[in-house]
Amino acid sequence: MNGSIDVPHPIPYQGSKRYLAPTILQYIPATISRLVEPFSGSAALSIAVAARCRAASFWINDDHTPLIDLWREIIHRPDKLAHRYAFLWNDQLGREREYFDKVRDHFNATHDPAHFLYLLARCVKAAIRYNANGEFNNTPDNRRRGACPTAMRRRLCSTSALLRRRTKLTSWDYKKVLNDCTEDDLVYMDPPYQGVGGNRDRRYFPRIDHDEFCNELAKLNARHIRFVVSYDGRTGTKIYGKPLPDTLQSTHVEMCAGRSTQATLSGRHEMTYESLYLSPALTASIKRAGRARACQLGLW
Repeated sequence: MNGSIDVPHPIPYQGSKRYLAPTILQYIPATISRLVEPFSGSAALSIAVAARCRAASFWINDDHTPLIDLWREIIHRPDKLAHRYAFLWNDQLGREREYFDKVRDHFNATHDPAHFLYLLARCVKAAIRYNANGEFNNTPDNRRRGACPTAMRRRLCSTSALLRRRTKLTSWDYKKVLNDCTEDDLVYMDPPYQGVGGNRDRRYFPRIDHDEFCNELAKLNARHIRFVVSYDGRTGTKIYGKPLPDTLQSTHVEMCAGRSTQATLSGRHEMTYESLYLSPALTASIKRAGRARACQLGLW
């Protein structure tokens, strides 16, 4: 998928755009002053861009403070984090199930980044979930122990080498991030999936308000900010989430995300498609860069 380019991914993460990143990169300029991810999660796109040397700097933001604290350790202290992860991984051997619960209890009391990394490496679907009391409550995937210490160290150190000394880290509300962006930035947004969230699904970040989000995008348009949004999608004829309104004048692109696992389990062979929306400013810049390239991407 990534060709000969080695793209490390230290945070296993449900919904990561790791495998779609090469497709998304087709719609991003070859050189960027700064790539901004207001809903960073695993920061898959930032890592992909950094691995290809296509941005001078990065801004990784996520409303979930423990996640940004983990990113701070990954970027600035990868050796220490790798050492602490190795201790936890080795200490679990022979008692993996009960050890997970012990680490989970410790994380809920302290929000320790090393413990958080261990939980993400071992929990079901690498999904961050909390209960009504704000406690991490996902369970372990007992089929695996998580990435071995050697592999995790390699991922942490490689990611740090790509991002250190040129990455801003914040845990702000996304609207504050967007307000501080400039025309020199390229903003990539992968907000919480519209099909989840709310009171019955306590993931780390509540579902954003669709109308409020669209209003923020309109503000970016008025300021001529270039942005890309991963938002809705479909499996076969079933559509997930609301599309962005026509008033935003964005260019809609569908990306094939592969065969639907749920459909396959039900005996159907349906493909899943995720939507990508390009802002008018970004589409215009692609066209200015070259008609042949714009035609190739279906933007002319």
